[in-house]
Amino acid sequence: MTRKLSAQEVVGLIDQGADIIIPIANGEPIQLLDILEEHADQLQGVKIHQMLALRNRPYIEGAYEGLKHVSYFLSGATRKVYQQAKMELVPNNFHEVPRMLQKVTKMSMMMTVVSPMDEHGFFTMGTQADYVSEFVGKVPFIVEVNDQMPRTYGRNQIHISQIAGYVEHNAPLTEEKASPIGDKDLLIASSVIEDIEDGDTLQIGIGSVPNAVISMLKDHRHLGIHTEMLPDGIVDLIEAGAVDGTRKFTNPGKIVATFAYGSKKLYDFIDDNPVVEFLPVSIVNDPREIALEKNIVSINATTEVDLFGQCASETVGGKYYSSSGGQIDFARGVRFAENGKGYICMTSTAKNDEISRINLQLTPGSVVTTGKNDVDNIVTEYGMARLHGVSISERAKRLISIAHPKFRDELMFDAKKQGIII
Repeated sequence: MTRKLSAQEVVGLIDQGADIIIPIANGEPIQLLDILEEHADQLQGVKIHQMLALRNRPYIEGAYEGLKHVSYFLSGATRKVYQQAKMELVPNNFHEVPRMLQKVTKMSMMMTVVSPMDEHGFFTMGTQADYVSEFVGKVPFIVEVNDQMPRTYGRNQIHISQIAGYVEHNAPLTEEKASPIGDKDLLIASSVIEDIEDGDTLQIGIGSVPNAVISMLKDHRHLGIHTEMLPDGIVDLIEAGAVDGTRKFTNPGKIVATFAYGSKKLYDFIDDNPVVEFLPVSIVNDPREIALEKNIVSINATTEVDLFGQCASETVGGKYYSSSGGQIDFARGVRFAENGKGYICMTSTAKNDEISRINLQLTPGSVVTTGKNDVDNIVTEYGMARLHGVSISERAKRLISIAHPKFRDELMFDAKKQGIII
């Protein structure tokens, strides 16, 4: 019978050279990772694979010879370590991560936080489904039961018979504070809002621009949600009567996400709420699945755009900051959808208007996340540049028109000099 594990029993289940898979964000099991670090001298060649680690840990910084971290999306806990060349980062598109893990790792063990078991013997992964839920019943699991993890619905259930054992650790979930909305965010959002119609289905992320968009959608009706990350603002839209999902083409009436990250308000909302369904990222972010939502609207962010329309969304100033996430998944999904619309948003400048985010070429060292062939619309506080089906010369003109006015003449001169604008 499956039972509660001691620290030594947990370590005893980890083979030499094992690949351990850890979920994103609040799926990160605090006690299980504590155990691995405390007994790292008993581990050999063990790698922990994870997107978006939440906590700074000695093993991430390379403190233990036998325990290493492999990142698939950088966070505050891993960014500096990667930039110091002490850690591996694996490029990926979010929807491909489950298949990638199957291909490049041994899939030795899954470790995840779960809500307490119900009367039928089922735990849920709470705020998560992401890349881990797909492997329930296929890969060994050790779970960390947390009575503060909400019980949720979808394809994120795991039965006690499907785990190798469990530990218990009750702790509040990590919360993400809402980014304050500035005047530029409202200007960007106002351009996007003009294109959103009643009955559209939204993919919307976290940050000040998404928050601004959400704040302006409360008078819309019959909106649907199909998004990789479920943010706080969705609760406000539901309470305002803007979201009911009745015009969705897939999972009608349901709010679909692959993970949730926000405040306790959000975690309380999803607790025992059958309207919210957490599905594996291989479904939520698959461009073919996204395209089935004929009226899908995708709203994402970037840090820099060149005059071809290439978006560098995972580097800042030529240094790695995050990773691709699901941006290209949704960029391609909306392209395949019958009435799909994609928006990549940013303020036109950085560092108090000293640096233009729209440039002739990307900063050296920058990485293209969404390519010129996949980008749809770029939005700044100066308006929207519609790029799909537009020539390179016309693209450059449209992008220059939404750059900060102080940089437009220089951009136009350089673009003509390079033969980009004819």
